[in-house]
Amino acid sequence: MSFVAEYGLFLAKSVTWVAALLLTLGGALAMIRAARAQSVRKLQVRDLGEELRDLADTIREQTLPAAELKALARQRKSEDKARRKAPPSAGEVGRPRLYVLDFNGDLQAHAVAGLRHEISAVLQVARQHDEVLLRLESAGGLVHAYGLAASQLVRIRQAGLRLTVAVDKVAASGGYLMACVADRILAAPFAVVGSIGVVAQLPNFNRLLKKNDIDLELHTAGAYKRTLTVFGENTDAGRIKFREDLEDTHALFKAFVLEHRPTLDLDQVATGEHWFGTRAAALRLIDELRTSDDYLLGRARDADVMHLRYRVRRGLAERLGLGLATLTSSFGRKALQPPAP
Repeated sequence: MSFVAEYGLFLAKSVTWVAALLLTLGGALAMIRAARAQSVRKLQVRDLGEELRDLADTIREQTLPAAELKALARQRKSEDKARRKAPPSAGEVGRPRLYVLDFNGDLQAHAVAGLRHEISAVLQVARQHDEVLLRLESAGGLVHAYGLAASQLVRIRQAGLRLTVAVDKVAASGGYLMACVADRILAAPFAVVGSIGVVAQLPNFNRLLKKNDIDLELHTAGAYKRTLTVFGENTDAGRIKFREDLEDTHALFKAFVLEHRPTLDLDQVATGEHWFGTRAAALRLIDELRTSDDYLLGRARDADVMHLRYRVRRGLAERLGLGLATLTSSFGRKALQPPAP
């Protein structure tokens, strides 16, 4: 009996070790497959009009008598059938479509990677009476990144499509650089808007290096290849040139805003300040105090409302690489960012 018990214990341990080994190997193989997997890119389209109607129907089902619900269902079925069978009238182009896009901006405007594909898709199918609504949330970021994002929106205007931008929380600095392209800007009453200015900052560790007898060699070709640096000894001439670059960037920012919103008083609004929606309306930085939800609900009555989202599912290796790149990003890049409110 002792032998049987010992053999059973040995067998249990062996099975446990084998199971653990198989699980470890399986996990390793799964990680390898994930690392080798290519990014999966896909454009997703949702019918927001139908989703809004479903929300209302949920309440109707709980509040209306059964007879009224049946009558409503028959009416909708009849209307849909009539719409499908009705021959198009002369010059008729059908119900307009509202294409809804989202942009949630960070410092480097990573969302532009999806925005460019969404806009390219819309421009291939949109008709002249259709409209694009961009729900924009951004406090700004790098100049070149938000410059590209704004240029993507310019493509919509150049194609002759109406562009509306809705700001529920914040569109400041680089975010406002994008918003100003629109035919019409909507904002919630307490949304943060404006901050037409440029800021750049960086630490300098030169004195710390000198204190610890650490030498730094920086070799450049070109008088202004480097103006201010993190580890080198900064000069007054370098500071002057750095400020000149900031002023030039600010001048470009103001010129771009004035091109798209010529009625603005730039001396009043291009000071780097930001305002809440109600104040921004008085300054004509926006056109209407209205949330994106209210605008969508109103347009769903007379237009087909479609939400577009270009999704990228990245492999493990690519995700790790992007994370490492973010952690090691350099300091001191000029940025279109507002001060903290």
